[in-house]
Amino acid sequence: MLYREYVLGVRIVEYRVPETGERRYRFEAPEHEGIEFDDPELATLYADVYFDVNGFVEAGTGERGVPPEVIQAGRDTLAAYFLTQPYTDKNWVASFYGKKRARIERYIAAVRRRAQEIREGVAERQHNGQPVTNDAN
Repeated sequence: MLYREYVLGVRIVEYRVPETGERRYRFEAPEHEGIEFDDPELATLYADVYFDVNGFVEAGTGERGVPPEVIQAGRDTLAAYFLTQPYTDKNWVASFYGKKRARIERYIAAVRRRAQEIREGVAERQHNGQPVTNDAN
């Protein structure tokens, strides 16, 4: 079932694992291999990172690698991306940066705000009939 739908064919799909009945959330985007989360908040944060950097492809980055687009985007985007990874939590990210959790939460809020602005801009351009593409590759 569709959990959240965004512009440019990006969406989060919610489903139940047949064997366990637990809910999972799959991030899907054109030219992205997709990624699954146990927590819908992490799935939406991943979508926000995706929009914040104008899309990225994780294929080929390795199990613990980071897409170059995310690294180049800056500290707050990288912190948000780290938080979406299964080996981290807010304490890990705060320790990695040598910051307090409150600072990490501000980083995440900034990424979410920018992503929302980007999506609104895309929706407005689509509404006005202007071509909009996602440059992820």
